[in-house]
Amino acid sequence: MQRRAVTAVLAAAALLLTAGCSSDDGAPPEKDAAASSPSAAAPSSPSGKAERTPPAKGSVTVVRTVATGLDSPWGLAPVGDGDLLVSSRDEGTITRIDGTTGKKTELGEVPGVAAEGEGGLLGIALCPDFASDHMIYAYVTSASDNRIVRMLYNERKPAGEQLGAPDTVFRGIPKGVIHNGGRIAFGPDRMLYAGTGESGDTGLSQDRESLGGKILRMTPDGDPAPGNPFPDSPVYSYGHRNVQGLAWDREQRLFASEFGQNTWDELNAVAPGDNYGWPEAEGHADEGGFHNPIAQWSTDEASPSGIAYAGGSVWMAGLRGERLWRIPLKGTEASADPQAFLEGEYGRLRTVVAAGGDRLWLVTSNTDGRGDPEKDDDRVLELRVR
Repeated sequence: MQRRAVTAVLAAAALLLTAGCSSDDGAPPEKDAAASSPSAAAPSSPSGKAERTPPAKGSVTVVRTVATGLDSPWGLAPVGDGDLLVSSRDEGTITRIDGTTGKKTELGEVPGVAAEGEGGLLGIALCPDFASDHMIYAYVTSASDNRIVRMLYNERKPAGEQLGAPDTVFRGIPKGVIHNGGRIAFGPDRMLYAGTGESGDTGLSQDRESLGGKILRMTPDGDPAPGNPFPDSPVYSYGHRNVQGLAWDREQRLFASEFGQNTWDELNAVAPGDNYGWPEAEGHADEGGFHNPIAQWSTDEASPSGIAYAGGSVWMAGLRGERLWRIPLKGTEASADPQAFLEGEYGRLRTVVAAGGDRLWLVTSNTDGRGDPEKDDDRVLELRVR
């Protein structure tokens, strides 16, 4: 499928519409799944400049263990001063990790989290204006649905009391014991993206009226983002089974990882409005008009979770596969075969986040009920990669 072209002028207009992450009165209203806003622009298109293809083979060095003793960690967000915020899926808490000492300080518990199966407090993301507005976004499984909330972080308050009451930004994402999606991230266009799952109901993925099995794109207030491919809809792409990772390259192109069923897990280059095939197709399909993955793996090699971009490659954490995959890129295609690192050394790997330059943060996931935790699990590692 061809990537839809957009203009820089319209992209700039979209940026002007989203100068911050909170409403003017400081009390953002709740938005439901039917919320709408006028279309204006989609994310910026690639620059068209020549890109350097990374080496076919790379390397990974574990620089240090940043923190240990984490309980069911899921989302990770760098604060900007070297410290990290991490969410606990089962405890429903957000903790700050001192990037130098590894000291952990609990910000507080997010109310309304209903942790069950693969659901709970999942991805977290910081508003692009976090330095001034201190807003934390979280993807939460509630008693009735999956939803996105935002909270004011006040580090001057006592530990455990630093999170303000959550405001619901977006609601109505299907929930289940499995396939809750959960990854959220602000893109280069300052819009909020969310990866969702079909919650075990395969029919939701091809239904563009459903929020399950999709990548959603919305304003920070939860409205469908300007320029989305379907009018008055937050749906950005569809036909996904359970989106777990979101990352952008230097050219502002979006990539996503997702679980397959019994045969193929996928890494996809995401184009607005495209259909990624589930449940009609799993992995590469030669017919049906589906957007094929740029790489695929057997489910015992991957069960992919978070992804990050660094050094011209996408780096993908594997849960069941217990390894970190490197996928070197040329544009939106793999330039060489994927390469595996850390196989079996740290158990299940949940989240990987770019740390700047040639560094990554990597979060293990052995206390999630499916791993075999060791004494120091779970942990955050700092990696040097190329």
